[in-house]
Amino acid sequence: MEKKTSIIGTIGAVWGLAGVLALLASATLRLWPKAVESFSYSFVWYHWAALAAIVIGMAYAEGYKGFQKAFSPRTAARARYLRQNPRILNVVLAPFFCMGYFHATKRRKITSISLTLGIVLLIIVVHFVPQPWRGIIDFGVVVGLAWGIVSLLAFSYQALGRVRYPYAPEVPDEE
Repeated sequence: MEKKTSIIGTIGAVWGLAGVLALLASATLRLWPKAVESFSYSFVWYHWAALAAIVIGMAYAEGYKGFQKAFSPRTAARARYLRQNPRILNVVLAPFFCMGYFHATKRRKITSISLTLGIVLLIIVVHFVPQPWRGIIDFGVVVGLAWGIVSLLAFSYQALGRVRYPYAPEVPDEE
């Protein structure tokens, strides 16, 4: 049975999704110049091969497996849950709620925090990679993030616009 939604729940869901989308868009826009800068270097065959492999690999691993199959449907499900079950703290911190940092199952919290720490570590490591390799890597990440933005928009539309949404928000059992 579908719960009624309130204005505060709707605001929380929209704020949560907008915050997550802004984070993804910001990362994409920050990486784009480094990705484009790599093309100012003379590429030889192995640069082109690496670019193709990384773009295809990131499209599959980050875009399809990471975003489309996991992050985006769950994030949209959490926004839907927030719309139907607004709590003031969850609404105020909606982007963090939607990403599963709190009011989530123990497994979800551990996974969300671990993934975030892993991504931060990778960002630090890639920062030290010289061009054109850094740009090649960043180009693959941009492709994955763009896929993530599109998939999150699509799943958000489904989660907030349909009566039924088949993905779980992974929240703790309500008492």
